[in-house]
Amino acid sequence: MTLDIQFKIKNNPYYQRYIRENSIWYKILTRNPEFFREFEEKVKEEYKLRTSDRLERVFNTIEMIQSVISSLK
Repeated sequence: MTLDIQFKIKNNPYYQRYIRENSIWYKILTRNPEFFREFEEKVKEEYKLRTSDRLERVFNTIEMIQSVISSLK
């Protein structure tokens, strides 16, 4: 694994957590550092860090607030 990838993993708690839970990525990234982009996508998918996931959470929160307000009327 290149030093650059090691620093990226070390500085991101989501990357650290994911690579500890899915240790196969140690081997993959050591043998093929170009798979780091795929690793990032897997982490974002697992922990719902994509933009679409964030928007979904915002919309769900808004819906919940609307339902609480409507129930109070």
